[in-house]
Amino acid sequence: MPDLPKKKVGIVACSGEELAEGTVTRLAALQVLERLRPGDTVTICLPLFLAGGQGDRAFAKFYPTIAIDGCAERCAARATERYSGEPAASVVVTDVAAERGLGPLAGRRRLNEAGQLAVAATAEKAAALVDELLEKKGWSRRTGAFVEAAPAAFEAPAGAPASAATCACGSGIPVSTLMVDGQAVTLAALPLILEQFRAAGKALADQTARELLEAVGVYNPIPGGAEERYAAALLHEYQVFCGQEQGKGTSA
Repeated sequence: MPDLPKKKVGIVACSGEELAEGTVTRLAALQVLERLRPGDTVTICLPLFLAGGQGDRAFAKFYPTIAIDGCAERCAARATERYSGEPAASVVVTDVAAERGLGPLAGRRRLNEAGQLAVAATAEKAAALVDELLEKKGWSRRTGAFVEAAPAAFEAPAGAPASAATCACGSGIPVSTLMVDGQAVTLAALPLILEQFRAAGKALADQTARELLEAVGVYNPIPGGAEERYAAALLHEYQVFCGQEQGKGTSA
């Protein structure tokens, strides 16, 4: 199977600016990404995600994601679920504030004391969720869910150094668009799979088509009853890929 990047946790924060709670979500997300768990998280840009950013959507589909929302509308969680799959975990600022007994949050650009406390509490809760998600084994990139759990074994290093937040679109998950019956389908890891098959000298044959379908199915859901059409499309894509690679070698 292709060697995809190690499992990290995506952080997608509400981008609402009309309420103080929206400011809390963004500041809390930055604390997790840059100070609390810099080596274990990547940021998912919600506007780019909604606009169709393939890198962000692929990450949220194949790796666990935490949605940090300001209120019960849960815009970040709903967007993630709509375009990639249900988030592995969710944090809502108003719930955190209620649990901690914080007063009304105020200040969109400069938070009041309750807002600042809410930032710390929200970041703390999200970081704990990151730890929990990384402890679990059996994350399935095909279904976007955990298939089993393991005893706790992860402990974040104390005093982790500050680091710039890493973006999910640079997470290294390659995606490619395949035409199946005239419909464009985005598949994760396909470029790596094609390269792996080419390097192994796989022939353009029905057996290779079945193997391609099996490999792609590890990282992507294949609709029931569409297996033969996907296999044919994958074999065609593999033929085109091998022709392109051969052309590169000839012109070098």
